[in-house]
Amino acid sequence: MSTASFLRLILLAALWGASFLFLRVAAPVMGSVALITSRVALAALLLAAVAVWLKKAPKVGLHWRHYLVLGLVNSAIPWVLLAYAAHTLSASVMSILNATAPMWGMVCVAVVDRQGVSAKRLFGLFLGTIGVAMLVGLDPTLFGQASAADSSAMWFAVGAMLTGTLCYGIASTYTRSVKGVDAFNNAHGSMWAATLLLAPLLLFYPVQSQPTTLVLSSVVVLGIACTGIALLIYFKLVADEGAPSALTVTYLIPMFGVLWGHLFLDEQLGWHTLLGSCVVLMGTALVTGFSPMKLFNQHSR
Repeated sequence: MSTASFLRLILLAALWGASFLFLRVAAPVMGSVALITSRVALAALLLAAVAVWLKKAPKVGLHWRHYLVLGLVNSAIPWVLLAYAAHTLSASVMSILNATAPMWGMVCVAVVDRQGVSAKRLFGLFLGTIGVAMLVGLDPTLFGQASAADSSAMWFAVGAMLTGTLCYGIASTYTRSVKGVDAFNNAHGSMWAATLLLAPLLLFYPVQSQPTTLVLSSVVVLGIACTGIALLIYFKLVADEGAPSALTVTYLIPMFGVLWGHLFLDEQLGWHTLLGSCVVLMGTALVTGFSPMKLFNQHSR
């Protein structure tokens, strides 16, 4: 991996890690549906401008059904669920739980392809489950503004996060089966599809209260930087280094999510957070076959 690609990888992890910070700030004010509709609409507009510049047509007439499925399963549903979780969970915990997505991907592939799962991957799945249990069961004071007594709200939020990451696994398995649509058009088309799917829901779930300048700024940065620009960086990494190398960003996102939550939201870092996150990442590494030395060796070339 070249130095430029390595720096892009770090920037991508920082942007995607920051998305949980902005979700935490904006979701309680905007509401889940209004926030995510704004997020996907802003990203769609940015990607549309890039598509015009690149003269890259998404071929909506040919792929509109595919874009609707991908926009629903990869963006609309999981991001609304993440925004719902942000009402209760801290940015740190959300970023760590988000790292379970590759585990769901492994489960989905095994079910669809009817393949057996190796003992190593099963142990990784077990470790990931233990790590989640450590995060949500041992230290309830980590869960944002919710009190320790309000355990039902916490568990609903955790369930929303894990369902959202399950959607990522389903979407990645589905995308693998679709040929003839490149990564940029997948993102561009799916952002417009997610916008069209979510916009009608604003009639039933409008903005909950008057947003402040901080909240509006968070929405803009979330949509433009953490979604639109982040996707462009990801596509560049995939083009230059391949998808496996680009996907190593999964292991860096929790580090930045925890860091931003601690620096800007004063979230506490208990030993449960650190231990739970390590166990989740170890489980994910076993499931995907990732080794930190692979990234180091790629960068050193």
